[in-house]
Parts: sequence; structure tokens; C-alpha cells
Amino acid sequence: MNITKRPHLPIVIAVTLGMALPVNAATSFNSTVISATGEIVDISPLLSEKKQVITPNSSLNKLGDAGQNVHTNFKFMIPQGGLDNLNTQMNVALFSGVTTTPYQGYGFNTPASIACAYKLVSRVVTGCTPDVVTLNPTGGSKVIAIVAAYHYPNALVDLTVFSNQFGLPVPTTDSFQTVFTSDIQPANDPYGWEVEEALDLQWAHAMAPDAKLILVEAASNSFNDMNLAVDKASALVAEAGGGEVSMSYGSGEWPTETDSDNENHYKTAKVVYFAASGDDGDPSYPCVSPNVVCVGGTTLRRKPTTKAYFQEIAWQDGGSGVSSYFPRPAFQKSLTSQVGIFRGVPDVSIVADPDSGVWVHYSPSDNSTPRWLVLGGTSLSSALFAGIVNSAGHFYASSDIQHTKMYSAGLGSASASYYRNISAGYCGPYVGWSATSAKWDLCTGLGTPLGKSGK
Repeated sequence: MNITKRPHLPIVIAVTLGMALPVNAATSFNSTVISATGEIVDISPLLSEKKQVITPNSSLNKLGDAGQNVHTNFKFMIPQGGLDNLNTQMNVALFSGVTTTPYQGYGFNTPASIACAYKLVSRVVTGCTPDVVTLNPTGGSKVIAIVAAYHYPNALVDLTVFSNQFGLPVPTTDSFQTVFTSDIQPANDPYGWEVEEALDLQWAHAMAPDAKLILVEAASNSFNDMNLAVDKASALVAEAGGGEVSMSYGSGEWPTETDSDNENHYKTAKVVYFAASGDDGDPSYPCVSPNVVCVGGTTLRRKPTTKAYFQEIAWQDGGSGVSSYFPRPAFQKSLTSQVGIFRGVPDVSIVADPDSGVWVHYSPSDNSTPRWLVLGGTSLSSALFAGIVNSAGHFYASSDIQHTKMYSAGLGSASASYYRNISAGYCGPYVGWSATSAKWDLCTGLGTPLGKSGK
């Protein structure tokens, strides 16, 4: 099984490894796990103390998968010193329940630091330092449905730990529900899709803590099974009076992706659809669909000594560019000079770079020790923005209306009030696109959200 290990330098090394994260060197753990596809996966290499970004097997864009199977869009961040050192040296605040980081001294993001950076709260502290800020996002109503593959048995447990740690409303069986698309419980996928679901649930909840969450689990990561899950999610959201469906997965484009058999899955009334733009540089389906709000990624730069936020730039790995098959939609009519006759993505962006990642609590289904992880990727972006839109409270009747409202605000004369222009950084294949001072560009779309207006 392949994963990609990316040190802080732009070097990519393919190795035969798998994914799991033991707590520390003194802890007993199995050195292998079994993936949802039955593969035996070696997990021991993640004991490394070297700072690096690791792409799990579930996030690999595999040859031949386009139009057949989807992949996740998240990456693990291993801090300098390793996750072992994180646990053995920095655990004084673990499970403190006082709206603080699980481990002090790191610049990885909390709900309060994200709320501060994107002005989602009434009081913004200079630097939005995770160890300092404590004011969380509030609001949310109706339903956010998270669509994913395979089963995550500890979803409610981990969401509860996350909520207690950061002072968020604790979920109940009324405010959180897991639904299968058939009567058969899907297989487990430890350190792959399970982590994806943990990331999506916890950070959608962080942005819209009063919204109900429904996790809809597909039997597999095939497009057929994922589409069944989207249909189930859409029906549940519509039945609840409206809301959002977040799809943090994707596939490379293919010639028949525009067929109505594909697109009809994103047209349920009272539902707005969100998807990750991808972590491979190229545009990703379903994000390129004009019936889906495509959410790309950025980097929140922090000063190494103080951990204070000082700049947001385009994330070089974020999916971006122009679709090969979808024509330019009406809401992008004014972008002809940038996108030509085809759909451009992303529509909007928000933090995704694992170097400026977020805390996620994860209890593996293989019964190895639960732990805090640092994660990034545009999977995070989709869940974050879906939560922000939910808490904005507009609940538009379709993604088309959502797009129209966003583009009207983001391209209008008061655009700076609604979206932060990201004018630095690079993205796309061969990092060939540049973030610019234009109100929309191929790296970050309209930019990143500021507050809840214009969403």
C-alpha cells in the first residue's frame, strides 16, 4: 500500500507503508491493521520524529479511479519531534475541558483560533493564537449531513471528547445520528475513511455547534455507493427543512461526468452541496459540478516563536483550475477572461494546509489507543465552509442560489466586507497558477470567508 511522505522541503517519496498512529514508544500496539479493502497495512513508520506531512492510502488519487472510485482529501501532520513527543511532553492540558488546545505550545488551530482568523466572533484578538483565544463560533440550525465511505464506530465518542476539550455543546443522540445506506453496516477503515469522518464531523460541529449532524456512510468508496449515500443525505436534509450536504471526497475528471445520471444527485430542493477541491492540484469531481459549492484551501501563516497569525496565502496543493468538461455556469459569467468557456474552481477557500492544520480526536476501530491528531487537506475546507454557511442561517433552496448570492457579494463593490482577498501564493498543476489581487482567481476563488454575511 502506498502513502506519500512530504517533508517540509518540496520532496515527494513513495514508500510501501500504511496508516496508524500509536501513542508513544512505550505503548504496546499492533504494527499492522487491516484496511476496508482487506489489505494488511504496516503502521510502524509513523513513529518517526521528523516533521513531515503524510498522505494516507485513502487519499491517494489512483490510476483508473476517475469516475469509478473516490478518495479522501486529508493529510496527517507529524510535528517536529514526532507524535510520541507530543504525547509524552505536552499532555498537561489533555481533556481539560476549558476551551484550550490539547497540548500547549503549538500553532495548530482550535475552533476559537479559526473563529478569530475568519472573524466569526464578536471579539477578534490580534494574532488569533491558539493558546490564547477562547471565543468559539456559535449558532447553527437544521441539518448538516456528512457523506463518507465505510463505518466509523466511535464517531459519537470522539465528537464528545472534541466538544468537551474545546467547550462546545456536547452532542446527543438527538443532535447526532449515523445512517447506513443499506441495512448492512459497512466495513471499518481504520486510519483512512474513519479519520476523514472524524475530521468532517468535528469541524462542521465547531463552526455550527447548534446544527444537527447526520453522518451518512456508504458501503464503499465506489461512485455508485457514494451516490446512494448522497441521495440518502439529501432526503434527510430536505425532510428536516433544509441544510447542507458536505462531501470531502473526490475523483479525477472523466468525459461523461456531466451526464444527468451523475448531476441529478446534487439537485434536491432545500439542499446546498459542498465538496473539497482536492489535494492533488488538479480540479476534482464533484467539486467541479456547477451544482456544488467547490471549497479550496489556504495556508494560515503563523510566527514560529509566538504562533501569532500574520498572513493567509494560497495552499500550493489545493485543487484548482478549469474543468475539462463542465461549461462555465451563469454565476461565473463575468469571469470569462480567467476561465474561458469552462467552469472554474474553487468558488471559495479556507484553511487546508496541514502545516496550519487542526486538532482532531480519533479512536481507531482496531482498538488501539485513542489520540489527538493534527490534520489538514481540503476535506477540512469543505466541512468548515459548510458549517459557516449553516450558521449564517440563509438556507437557500439550491446550490445555484447559494452560488449566485456568494458571487454577487464576492464580486461586488463591498466584496472586502465578505471575503478576504488572497493575493499571495501559488497553486495548481506544476504550481502554475498564482493568487492575485483580482476578486476571483484560480487559486482561492472569491477568497476566504470574513464573518457570516455574503454566505
